[in-house]
Amino acid sequence: MTRMKDRPTVEGLPANWRRQAKSLRRYGGETPATAIERCADDLEATLVERDETTFSLVEASRESGYSADHLGRLVRDGKIPNAGRPGAPRIALKDLPRKAHVPADPRLAEKPRRSELSNRQIVQSIIEKGIE
Repeated sequence: MTRMKDRPTVEGLPANWRRQAKSLRRYGGETPATAIERCADDLEATLVERDETTFSLVEASRESGYSADHLGRLVRDGKIPNAGRPGAPRIALKDLPRKAHVPADPRLAEKPRRSELSNRQIVQSIIEKGIE
């Protein structure tokens, strides 16, 4: 059984997968190595897209658990970068503070059947929960 501290972070998975691909290639596993590298590329692109997603103050409030007014003050005070424009602030997910009890993505709490999951949803689930 793998201990949690031995697992890479979600952000570290692409580099870990590339190391595994390199090892596979060394032993003649070109096809699986290429597949793993493509997964690493997809995960990296999804992580960048996720981090760059922006929210209005109302949307950010729902995601973070903080009030829209509080988040607006944080943006005005320069404690959170404004990913929008003056008068229409937006907050990037990567900069969004979260209250401890608010899940990163409440939609992931729903459990669809595996046959209903798209590749993007699977990658998103890996990002949020890690590989088990």
